[in-house]
Amino acid sequence: MIFKMNRTFLNPLILLCLIVSVLLLSPILSSGIKHNYKYHILYPSAEKNSYLTDITSLSYNTIADNVSGLNTIPVESSVNADNESGNNPAAVIYETLKLDEAGMSPEVLEYAIKGYEKLLKEGAIEREGIISICDFSQSSRQKRLYVIDILNQKLLMNTYVAHGKNSGLEYAKSFSNKPESHQSSLGFYVTSSNYNGAHGLSLRVKGMEKGINDKAWDRAIVIHGADYVNPQFAKTKGYMGRSFGCPAVSFKDHKQLINTIKNGTCLFIYHPTDKYLNQSKIINS
Repeated sequence: MIFKMNRTFLNPLILLCLIVSVLLLSPILSSGIKHNYKYHILYPSAEKNSYLTDITSLSYNTIADNVSGLNTIPVESSVNADNESGNNPAAVIYETLKLDEAGMSPEVLEYAIKGYEKLLKEGAIEREGIISICDFSQSSRQKRLYVIDILNQKLLMNTYVAHGKNSGLEYAKSFSNKPESHQSSLGFYVTSSNYNGAHGLSLRVKGMEKGINDKAWDRAIVIHGADYVNPQFAKTKGYMGRSFGCPAVSFKDHKQLINTIKNGTCLFIYHPTDKYLNQSKIINS
């Protein structure tokens, strides 16, 4: 009789405990699941040779086990939109920043991030997270220079940039690594220190691709301001003013640009020419 009374008394109590436990744990479990979709993680280590970890390889548990030193990127798009991009970091950034509306094709950013990751892994990049892209597939009348903060998913600058005078008029079509060619050189660069020269504040860049742009330093290819880079010039002439091979920008923008990207960030000068795309060891790595 006593045994039956105890069991009768315990059954409702056990049921009540289970209900309370479920109610308490539901928000926590739900929050954990949402957190996994809300954030993509860029996980640079403390080492100089750290590199951008493939976002798709980081599970929620991995993130929880490595809380310190993480840089999170909030993604405003829905879970469905995120799944459509296939968790591709370039695609997520492209969609978030609406780079299609700014004139950039998705493959340009994909190439840029791929090269950035490789250079970062090799220790060539000193300042992580900043990628500058000169998209020479576009008309010189367009704002085809993009400075992107990939860690915080921000478009820091989008402005005009000149190509070399012997590369073409409105569109750049020919490219060279040769001195005195007055043509632009494609590929990946790493920015160096700034200095004051004939064009005022200027920025040295080092070409990272042998046979493609590795003579840029000797050719004195630098980022500098120029009077001929302005919308009025392009409106009058039908094309933007051209340089001797330097990615020149307007005097209105050059100080901001140089101070933003100097001292070890990644610069990518792009054109969809087969010769470059087939020859580049960085693109094909």
